[in-house]
Amino acid sequence: MLLHLVAEFDLQRDVVPWLAARGWAAALDTSENSSALYIVNVERNGKIIYTWKGNQRNTHIGLYDLQTKQNEHLYTFERDLHIISSSVNNERTLLAVSFRQYTEEERVSQLLQSVSKYLTLLIEIHPINNVRVLKAVDSCVRVQFLYPVEGRNTSTESHLLLISEDKYIEQFDIRVVAEEEHKVVIQNSGQLPRARVADDLIWAQWDMMEQRLFYMVPKESKSTLKCVQFYPDENFNSILESHLDISIPDTQLKLVNFGYDYCEDQDVASKSLNLQVFTSKAGGLCVCCSLASDTPDEITYSIYFLHKGYNKTFTVSLERTESHQLKEVAFINLDYYVAAYLPGQFLHLLNIQHPDLLCYSLFLTGEDAKIDMLQNCSIRCPLMSTVLDCHIGSMYAVSISESALLHLLQNSKRDNERLAALHCALLYFQHTEDLEMQIIWWISENLSTCHSFDPIQEFIIASLYCRMCPETHNLDKLLPYTSLLDWIGIIPGVTCATDIIPLPVLEFQNSKDFWKKLNSNLESVKYAEPHLHYHNSVLRREWRSLSEEQREERPTTAYLRNIFENARKVLSHLDTWDSEERLVPLFQEEDYQQQLLMGLMVAQLKDHLMRHLQYVGKKKIDQIVLDYVANLLNLVHQIMKEVWRRHHLHSCIFCFNERGSAGEFAVFHIMSRILEAANGMCLPLPPGFHTLHLGLGVRCLPLHTLLHYIDNGVLHLTETCVRKLLKDLDDTEKNEKLKFSIVMRLPEALGQKVRQVWDHPINANLMARKYVKLLLEKLGNRQCSRPVPERLSVPVEFLPLNYLTSVLAEIENQGVQPHEKPEHIHVRFVEETALKHTMTLLGLKYS
Repeated sequence: MLLHLVAEFDLQRDVVPWLAARGWAAALDTSENSSALYIVNVERNGKIIYTWKGNQRNTHIGLYDLQTKQNEHLYTFERDLHIISSSVNNERTLLAVSFRQYTEEERVSQLLQSVSKYLTLLIEIHPINNVRVLKAVDSCVRVQFLYPVEGRNTSTESHLLLISEDKYIEQFDIRVVAEEEHKVVIQNSGQLPRARVADDLIWAQWDMMEQRLFYMVPKESKSTLKCVQFYPDENFNSILESHLDISIPDTQLKLVNFGYDYCEDQDVASKSLNLQVFTSKAGGLCVCCSLASDTPDEITYSIYFLHKGYNKTFTVSLERTESHQLKEVAFINLDYYVAAYLPGQFLHLLNIQHPDLLCYSLFLTGEDAKIDMLQNCSIRCPLMSTVLDCHIGSMYAVSISESALLHLLQNSKRDNERLAALHCALLYFQHTEDLEMQIIWWISENLSTCHSFDPIQEFIIASLYCRMCPETHNLDKLLPYTSLLDWIGIIPGVTCATDIIPLPVLEFQNSKDFWKKLNSNLESVKYAEPHLHYHNSVLRREWRSLSEEQREERPTTAYLRNIFENARKVLSHLDTWDSEERLVPLFQEEDYQQQLLMGLMVAQLKDHLMRHLQYVGKKKIDQIVLDYVANLLNLVHQIMKEVWRRHHLHSCIFCFNERGSAGEFAVFHIMSRILEAANGMCLPLPPGFHTLHLGLGVRCLPLHTLLHYIDNGVLHLTETCVRKLLKDLDDTEKNEKLKFSIVMRLPEALGQKVRQVWDHPINANLMARKYVKLLLEKLGNRQCSRPVPERLSVPVEFLPLNYLTSVLAEIENQGVQPHEKPEHIHVRFVEETALKHTMTLLGLKYS
């Protein structure tokens, strides 16, 4: 099961034994009357208010503290009442209770028409003392105390919200004083001061943790979502307004998280709009809604991503339906994700940070979607990562199961599920070595089974995003989080429609945390968010241009020196992370091309961040960029290290006299895919990567395949590997063929450095030919006017050779640049090589 539940509170486990020990035995028998014992409210400080019927049918209110695991009896009504709502203040000195005195039938039968149907009381409970009537009306009222910020000293003033079925909310200000023997009483003898918070609302939700009130008011055929923020200084103000295309029946006020009236919830669940607002720590704001569908075999629900400016509406074809089963989607806030859950049908995890592509959201059916502890529709989400099952009276901490997610990743055959599971594992669980190791193992086994995305690219980019974004605010909007530009796949049985919606309007001053992050998200949308993410297109063009300049051996500029200094800083920075001996032989040589790419990435990423994070400062941005590129190289090294260990390879494999093992071939294949992934996104590789790759290729591939890989750019000829190959291999016919094939393919600059290592006539002949070609090309560019000099070698009566050497000597005497002339190569060497080659062809012995 993908969602893991841990029971934090259960009425039968945590309350019933305590009641039995105190003689309230009637509360134990809940099978006959489900309302005998039920949860009434969950307060911000983790205290759960519940009610039960005593032996004399008295109505009791109790409190359970999640921190201390202790129960406390708060108050007793000496009559049988139906408690609708209850709340206790932070100091536990005042209790607000709303209850139904009589049903309509009871009022008629007992001639009690003049008696109000509902009563709302404010009770002093430290100790139990005065009772004050706040409301006596025929409409239902809910109550909720405001809570100050955590750690604040005990206050002498409490604030109580009253939410009326008549579609208004008001706040009562209650001052208390301490009398003798620690007795706390209400100071005001007359009417309590009150203020109107909202009017004409048709839906409201309470966010107990952040002390926010979300509510909706009708506007023509649509609705307007508003939010009131309550502050520790006892003030409140309207901070958000958003126009939504949601039609809400205004026949009955729908309330969320203002207590849990089980009986009433059961009566209206199938008739009312299921709507909830969720926020995330990263500044996400979502409105989730679904209506009970009239179509028996499908259900529709919408997620309004207000922080992104669009909504997605999903229509799901149901596999099987039962006529008595309520079809109401339960929404669960998991911070980075929102879960849409229909028991027995599906579980849909929606990535709210990146909801643009469906492949980042996970849609499961059947056994994968099953949650054993949640098999009914009376599910509420009072807190982030918390669900309350009102039917059985249990509250659970909810999290995504790491083991279940890995099982899904390893066993799924669908690319969209694999990609969603991969991103979820990296972004939801953050950075854990064991998880990364298992993901790398999965990647190494599934390189050829993912058809619509590159798992190596996604692993590297998503891991970098996860590691770097916590470093500073707004970095998540500037760094890439995926290698994909779009997604054309489909989710079987699900259709999705996307609509642009107006951005919310915020009104706040000097606000921190959530509102500041939400405002930042909205600003990103206004400035075309996708274009804010760093992209490698410019980097690729610049890298190719500079590489071409260096192949033409142009002088090094100050700009290039700065680029290579950037690379040096990255490698130096990386060395400080990993002081132990590296298992994989990387970072042991200089790699000009990769260091050039590293330095360019540092320069361009720095410029990109400086444009959008000017307030952070240059020093901080320099550190972020160094960390980013160093982490990138470290991730490639991490992949190499894990596959190296898995295939039991040694730290040194450069022995060319033996063929490679099956494990080496597997590592070679993975390195080829790493190279392909890096080339696709223009990412630098650790110095030594190409040397190691070529060494494995020489050991594992037949000659024709090896040369094919070299010619097509899969394998890169490096000085380190070619030198070792030319030195270590003897000159058997097979090895000569290999060496000659390698030497013939060397770039000119590299060939001049390493050809002299191979003391063989074939190589000497090749070097002489290239030198003659060089000199003759110079001859074509200028006139030779000097007299022919004396012979430089022993007399040979072979006129064509005599004439050629004379011409070459003349050109050489006119000047050959040091970088053009290989060491130990001159006209005499050419002459002697030509004679040796001729004598060999004639079958004569040269002395």
